[in-house]
Amino acid sequence: MALPEKGLQPLDPILKELGLQNSDLVENSTEQLTHKMVAKGRKGRELTLNAQSKILHALNACQAEKIFKLADLFNYRGR
Repeated sequence: MALPEKGLQPLDPILKELGLQNSDLVENSTEQLTHKMVAKGRKGRELTLNAQSKILHALNACQAEKIFKLADLFNYRGR
C-alpha cells in the first residue's frame, strides 16, 4: 500500500527562500540523509519522524539565521 501524500510541505518554500538545494542539506548532514528523503519531504510524501528529524538537523546546520522546529517544516508528524 502506498503512503499517502500530504501535499507540498512548508519545507519547500523555506528552502527556496534560503536559496538551499536538496544537495546542500545532504552535504551538511552528519546523519545518513539522502537526496530522496529530502525530495520526498518537500513534496509531501509521508516520512518517518526519524527522517523528518534528519532533515531538520541538516537544515539547522546549513544556516544560522533561525533555528527551525519540526512544526516549521512539516504540517504532519511522522510515525
